[in-house]
Amino acid sequence: MSRGDGREGVESEGIESEGAESDRAARSAARAQPAAEREAAASAPVIDAASPDIVLGAETRLPGAHSGGFSRLPTGPVDISEPTGPTLDLPPDAELRWYMPDPAPPRRGMAGWALGFSIVGLAVSLFVGWGFPIGIAGIVSAIIALRRPLEPRGVAIWAIVLGTLSILYSAGWLLWAASRTNLLG
Repeated sequence: MSRGDGREGVESEGIESEGAESDRAARSAARAQPAAEREAAASAPVIDAASPDIVLGAETRLPGAHSGGFSRLPTGPVDISEPTGPTLDLPPDAELRWYMPDPAPPRRGMAGWALGFSIVGLAVSLFVGWGFPIGIAGIVSAIIALRRPLEPRGVAIWAIVLGTLSILYSAGWLLWAASRTNLLG
């Protein structure tokens, strides 16, 4: 490629032709080598020389051993010259007390959950016989609610009544289904 007077193009073509000749020579030399030698040369690892910042010593050290870095001993503790932090303008005889937050109120709501389980158990047991586990969950949670002092007792008692009623309806459905399929005899 000539940019100006034509000499540059000739020189670059000469350089390209020299590179092409060396490539051809390398290819012909590679063809002349046996295949086993080429594979051995390709698979042999290439190990670079160590960089100048690595000093190879005669002695070996264990990991964590002192490598001779700093030789100065640490300084002792330094006294605080001025007290830091907020200052309180209180008389010296003032009594300080820690503020204790009010304790969290006991959790409530078990009676409401018990009544909800019992109502759902009763509704399910009116249509299917397998609603008794929901009624049992309502009765158990109602008994737990009765043992807690802050739960409403009336709601817990209604949960027990409706849970028992749902178990009775479920038992009726299961007995009726068993008699229709001759499971009872």
